[in-house]
Amino acid sequence: MFAKINRKDLFKSPPTVFTDKLISQEARRSKALEEQKRVCVISFVHFFRISNIALQRRAQKFESSRQLDAFADLNLGNSDDDGDLDDEPEIIREGVSGFVQMVSQPVEIQSLSSDVHNHETVQSGKRRGKSRRKRIKAKPSKWADKCMYAELLEMNEEAHLWDSQSGDVIDGLPRDLEAAWVAVAPVPTGKRCLAVTHQSAGIVGTSPNTTLRSRVLGKMLLPRFPSSLPPLTVLDCILDVNWRDNGIIHVLDVLKWKGQDVGDCETPFRFWWRDTRLAELTKPPLPSGNFSFTAPSTTADASSQNAGSLSNIPTSERERYRFPYPTSFVPIPYHTDTTLTSLSSFVIPMARSTREISVDIPVHVSPPEFTSHDMAIDGAHDSMVSRSTTSVVARVDSDGLLLYVSHASYEEGTSPLSCWIPNKAITGHPELPGISEGHDSPLDVFQRLVQRHTMKNLHVVLGLQESMDI
Repeated sequence: MFAKINRKDLFKSPPTVFTDKLISQEARRSKALEEQKRVCVISFVHFFRISNIALQRRAQKFESSRQLDAFADLNLGNSDDDGDLDDEPEIIREGVSGFVQMVSQPVEIQSLSSDVHNHETVQSGKRRGKSRRKRIKAKPSKWADKCMYAELLEMNEEAHLWDSQSGDVIDGLPRDLEAAWVAVAPVPTGKRCLAVTHQSAGIVGTSPNTTLRSRVLGKMLLPRFPSSLPPLTVLDCILDVNWRDNGIIHVLDVLKWKGQDVGDCETPFRFWWRDTRLAELTKPPLPSGNFSFTAPSTTADASSQNAGSLSNIPTSERERYRFPYPTSFVPIPYHTDTTLTSLSSFVIPMARSTREISVDIPVHVSPPEFTSHDMAIDGAHDSMVSRSTTSVVARVDSDGLLLYVSHASYEEGTSPLSCWIPNKAITGHPELPGISEGHDSPLDVFQRLVQRHTMKNLHVVLGLQESMDI
């Protein structure tokens, strides 16, 4: 019998195990970075040529406008003041209404003869249309596979993997890890998606202007909802696994902001731009309208259950607020200091920790008791409930660590310029590099390799000091 394989584990594993040094992850990463530089140079040259052509055309228009004085004495015809108009032939202005009868009769005869032919073609076209509809496939969304999806970092702890020329261990860690990388941690658990804003009429934050698109197919995950993001903005996000309870969507990267393409910039600038612009946004209002105070288990299938099934749920659970859409766009922390010491003492422990985020959640308020002398105003209870909020701390579990090449721009699809190190063990794949039979997570392997490199550098420094003393 075959062992059951978790599809989620397969989803995060690399498609192929690369054993040849020529097609290793390091080689593919260098090739991808060189390709980005080549495309950048080509686009710059193309932009320079277009700008030069535009300047030449502008200069030609300017020179042509300066020669208008040479055409000042030209005349298109005699003026109305000239009296020698008797010799000119008289122009008879007559409409074409008299010729309509000459062409109307053949057209009607032709239309009568073509009605029978059109009726036959329509009947045959209906039969063919049914078969054609089955063959036509839906067009893929333009947002499909637009996220920069990281590869699983290929690591190996075997001690015999040494490079005889340079003396470095070929264990999968990037050679320039301490100088040319940016770490993102803790990466929250959730669903990867794109947050896309559109032009909408109305006040920003109240009119629906934002949609969430799935990573692979680009389909809408939620109906359009309001947010404080500016129009024409595209963000790479992770929808929190408990967004119904905390209303959080985590912002990983930025592609566009107010129509300006930011994806072509380097990684540290994109992350700085992301944090700066999100901090400038006004605090969005909480969802208005009908609030949903339901228990976490009462989702779409709750309507089919009996009403008495909620009696066993505590009152605090029944009155828990459920967000209809995410309201808080929270940036994921990034770290430009990727030295071995910083990774061991700060970044890796943070990738294992649980992040705490403060969010505002509406509180269920019981309706006030009106006396006979008071007047109950329509909607007073709804406004009281909508204004009653409380600040709670949401605990977000970590899913691992992400590494980005500093000098790389944002790249669509799966890219070796970004590496993924999960903090949970990937079972069922002992052949993958960095995956041992002891059910150690890739983050555990990464931590041991970082410690090994730290000890090696320490031995090198001590050896140099001893040689200098001698």
